[in-house]
Amino acid sequence: MKISFHGAARTVTGSKHIIHLNSGKKILLDCGLFQGMGKETLPLNQSFGFEPSELTYVIISHAHIDHIGLLPKLVKEGFNGPIYCTEPTEDLAKALLIDSAHIQESDIAFINKKREKEGREKVEPLYTEEDAYNVFPLIRNVGYNTPHAIDEDIELLYTDTGHILGSAAVNLKLREDGKITRLTFSGDLGRYRDVILRSPDTFPQADVIIMESTYGDRLHESSKPIADELLHYIEDACLHKKGKLIIPAFSVGRTQELLYALNRLELENRLPDLDYIVDSPLSLKATKIIKSHPECFNNDVQRLLRQDDDVFKFKGLTFTESVDESIALNGRHDPFVIISASGMAEAGRVKHHIAENIDNPKNTILIVGYCEPESLGGRLSAGATHVGIFGVQHEVRAEVGVIRSMSAHGDYEDMSQWLGCQDPKEVRKLFLVHGEYEVQQHFKERLIHKGFTDVEIPALHQTIGLG
Repeated sequence: MKISFHGAARTVTGSKHIIHLNSGKKILLDCGLFQGMGKETLPLNQSFGFEPSELTYVIISHAHIDHIGLLPKLVKEGFNGPIYCTEPTEDLAKALLIDSAHIQESDIAFINKKREKEGREKVEPLYTEEDAYNVFPLIRNVGYNTPHAIDEDIELLYTDTGHILGSAAVNLKLREDGKITRLTFSGDLGRYRDVILRSPDTFPQADVIIMESTYGDRLHESSKPIADELLHYIEDACLHKKGKLIIPAFSVGRTQELLYALNRLELENRLPDLDYIVDSPLSLKATKIIKSHPECFNNDVQRLLRQDDDVFKFKGLTFTESVDESIALNGRHDPFVIISASGMAEAGRVKHHIAENIDNPKNTILIVGYCEPESLGGRLSAGATHVGIFGVQHEVRAEVGVIRSMSAHGDYEDMSQWLGCQDPKEVRKLFLVHGEYEVQQHFKERLIHKGFTDVEIPALHQTIGLG
């Protein structure tokens, strides 16, 4: 048995890992899009580093685009086997993949207008909406905590990781030459005591673990409740400066966490009387899907639902759907709040909003989650004074705020707690993926101190045998 690592290797996006069995079967864990990698992003997404038609199965951990975003390209280039995921992940993935294809086609059309004027050759999107729809017939959903025999050699068990709706660790029993290897892939790990979702489950003892490490050297700040921090920025940007508050937010997870916090402010009679606009058709779809799976909510949310039948709704909230509605927002001069995708501000409508409003010191751009350092959100949160957006340089005159405690990723204590159900002596190999290399090195040392003796940080396209 071997494992090859084709994404999220010493970086945070593009999750793709292949288990190569001696029988010739190949299992792809996740098929994510690289995001926020600057000029490297497109070349990384254009080439898998493996042949899609040679894969036997695909198993998905959750529905974030950096874990599912290249599925249409994978199918387009020859994969035609089953794709396994949880039921909520299937619901979200269908909406996300169509939206991703639409964004790519729209962005490429915008870029090609400029290239045509410059006499340059047009470029093609990675995939189209039609390619995205071709993924759907291959999806097979599997419930949590129920062993599922994929075939005579492979058994799958999903356990909740509390990262986003439907997120799961992939627990496999792999039979080779009369011997069973127990392999667990964490996907992305959520936080214990998340404001909306259940905490991560314990998982069966593993021989091999592939584990994310995004915040392997960090503890999340917990000095203020999220609602209080959010209220501070609303009051400062909209009430004091009379400007706009623009919040880049992932459509799945982060947007709903923001809506939940704003709902709590309204219940406490602290929400300012303003317009709160979610400018993302995908966020509307995702919010509806999340509402349809209350079984994934934690006990606190379940209790709140007994007195408030919609914990994501409040006075002043509207969702825009059309492009014309989105464009019209930039013609308004009254103070209001925009929540829009993407979370790293690398694509989608929020990138246009930032371009239109970044030069006005009355406005505030609020970063509320992890951003790749090379992404627009990453550069803004790092204090850049000038940024390029759609090929145009902009001076950063708007205030840039950061709420670092808003993350769907667990910190190193959460990750250590998740591993607490394991006997380190039985774990033959632990691979760290989905993290910046320097962070992973710190987390590796922490794991060695906890008794995990063989911890490895694979490089992109590296193949490692398991003996």
